[in-house]
Amino acid sequence: MLQIMPVEQAVGKILSHDITRIVPGEFKGRAYKKGHMITNEDVPKLKQLGKDHIYVLNLSDDLVHEDEAAERIARAICGPHLSFGEPNQGKIELVSDLSGLLKIDVSLLQQLNEIPDITIATRLTNQPVCVGTTVAGTRIIPLFTSEENLLRLENLCREKGPLLSVRPFQHRRVGLVTTGTEVYLGRIPDGFGTIVKRKFEAMGSEVYRQEIVPDDITAISNAIHGQIVEGAQMVVLTGGMSVDPDDLTPSAIRASGAQVVIYGAPTYPGAMFMLADLNGVPVIGLPGCTMYHKATVFELVVTRLLAGEKVSRADILALGHGGLCAGCQECHYPNCGFGKC
Repeated sequence: MLQIMPVEQAVGKILSHDITRIVPGEFKGRAYKKGHMITNEDVPKLKQLGKDHIYVLNLSDDLVHEDEAAERIARAICGPHLSFGEPNQGKIELVSDLSGLLKIDVSLLQQLNEIPDITIATRLTNQPVCVGTTVAGTRIIPLFTSEENLLRLENLCREKGPLLSVRPFQHRRVGLVTTGTEVYLGRIPDGFGTIVKRKFEAMGSEVYRQEIVPDDITAISNAIHGQIVEGAQMVVLTGGMSVDPDDLTPSAIRASGAQVVIYGAPTYPGAMFMLADLNGVPVIGLPGCTMYHKATVFELVVTRLLAGEKVSRADILALGHGGLCAGCQECHYPNCGFGKC
């Protein structure tokens, strides 16, 4: 099955696995690819890489080489809008084919990694990803594994659906209502509109109109209804979300007849957040932190709505585990654990 022989005796033999070359601080990669026929010229190079001996592998029918195993695992776990290439040093990476929301069956991932020899590492679920983003990697730990292990993995994936997928962001016509008498009367400029428009545009949607209204429950409620009549598929309200006497936006959302899913989220920044539903149209009250922070409750919830998900109260409460932003000097969201339970 697996024979070790001195490299000098391996001339004319075929490498059964990739051989890595590492130059600290400069290079780490494949020096020799599986399938390469060893020549006399290779012998000193292999010895320089520390390979005085190499493996010659003769597998029985019930064993699978690491490259074939990686391909079979990748094929089994790969869901919609993902792709993968050839194995490199026994590992295959899966990448996103579009911009959207990464979805991972975390329970299934645990089950698959419990299978002997199998390793699958992923990004965190519910992260926004772009075209070409690497979302997962897989390989077996030894040079070969049993056919039984791979069949077990493939059967689980068939039964429970793909482990990984990307849900594309859906274009939404978004109405923006900015509240605040001081903004309505021109005492201070609006600081919200441009930022909110940019966030939606980055995910393929458009804020088709922004309406500025005073701190008045009737005016705010009428603006919500007006946006929906005009065809808004989502209404976002900015301003007036805290507990000051003049902050009437939550009361106005309730007065509009919208069914409140939640007011208050266990995420910092972003606690003063409201999600409601008015005849199937999401109505969202955004806290002021959306203006100042790259990542807030907006990134954690609105991205899921734009991917076509229905977000529940339980979904938002679950954000508490990971909902404390670390406040890094340079924000690198979504490459962090913010909001990921």
